[in-house]
Amino acid sequence: MVGRTGSSPEGSDDGRENPISFAGAAADDGSSPAIKEQDRLLPIANVGRIMKQILPPNAKISKEAKETMQECVSEFISFVTGEASDRCRKEKRKTVNGDDICWALAALGFDDYVEPMKRYLLKYREVEGDRASGSGAGSHGGAGDKKSVGNFMFEASTSRRY
Repeated sequence: MVGRTGSSPEGSDDGRENPISFAGAAADDGSSPAIKEQDRLLPIANVGRIMKQILPPNAKISKEAKETMQECVSEFISFVTGEASDRCRKEKRKTVNGDDICWALAALGFDDYVEPMKRYLLKYREVEGDRASGSGAGSHGGAGDKKSVGNFMFEASTSRRY
């Protein structure tokens, strides 16, 4: 699905409506309100914090670099989620789940992300299962485990250097 980037508010190459409206541009027909920039972008502080985790302690990141990365990751999330949503719509489901995201990553050619995401999803479900079964007070399901699950994807994605 090459035509499914959010850069064209009028829609994608295949005739489907693009759910993202960039830079506050309203849809031509007025049928859907424009998404405010602050609502479509991840918080820049979060993006900067993630970027800093991979850099040496004394490294600095320019505002331009943070803003560029903020655009990229927000677009990436929209792109993958849109593909997963299309799959759900075709299967007459309303909820996009983690398996749909993994499928979308593969369908869009992001093969290097599929296996780490599947491992993350498995770990996440284990922690959530432990928490749901009432063992949250033990070594599983506590705040420390939630943090380790959150860092799992980061660690998996940074373990291979190119």
